[in-house]
Amino acid sequence: MTQTALITGASSGIGFRIAEQLAAREYDIVGVGASERILELPKRLPGVSVMPLRADLTDRNQVDGLWRQFEQMNRSLDVAVLNAGASLGGAFIDTDLEDELRLLALNVTSQVILAKHIARAMAGRRSGRILITTSMSATTPTPYESIYGPTRAFMYSFAQGLREEMREHDVSVTALLPGATATEFHDRAGMQKTKFGDNSWKNDPELVAKLGVDALFEGRDHVIGGDRRTRWSAFRNKLSPEQVKARRFARDSNPNEPA
Repeated sequence: MTQTALITGASSGIGFRIAEQLAAREYDIVGVGASERILELPKRLPGVSVMPLRADLTDRNQVDGLWRQFEQMNRSLDVAVLNAGASLGGAFIDTDLEDELRLLALNVTSQVILAKHIARAMAGRRSGRILITTSMSATTPTPYESIYGPTRAFMYSFAQGLREEMREHDVSVTALLPGATATEFHDRAGMQKTKFGDNSWKNDPELVAKLGVDALFEGRDHVIGGDRRTRWSAFRNKLSPEQVKARRFARDSNPNEPA
């Protein structure tokens, strides 16, 4: 029987690598992205059926429209990956409020709307798996990414709560917490002048995606997405006071500090 995975943020980075992992497991892919790149997804994932959907998830109408398009496909939803997200670097007093509101719409509001549809559909079938991409930033204050970190903390807490609710419906929920990953993410966030602007020291997105997908199928509650150093950082964050973590993060994210 053909199985289908819906993946947001599937055109590049971790999302594309997750799509690759699921395609290798013979899942048909419904890939969602905001740019024209998503339309190239079928060529990049040969061997399975790939349906690209272009949508700007900061727009509530397009989020609702995305779900209607999926329903019209008349496909069962076996795996859902809520992966779309972005950041915005810079001091809070300098960044633009409208940019931050769009960030909240993408990282939180759209995720909750889609999760509502997805959870209800899977509960009705009493079957399914949900992977929610959050971040290691969920475990620390994030000065100079002051809105991004709280959005990831929200999604991590949301994933843990939803996981408990969905147990009675035989649906699993897993949170993926990537460490810094070698993608376009920080470049898009305007953080080129910080330590995060250098991809040479970061995790391989293929490794992060594999860890996430493996954890999803193992039914784990969460997984740290990265190498041993990343896992050590996660452990250290559990033990460190908030102000210590904030100062440590600021050293890497402050554009006025040496990268």
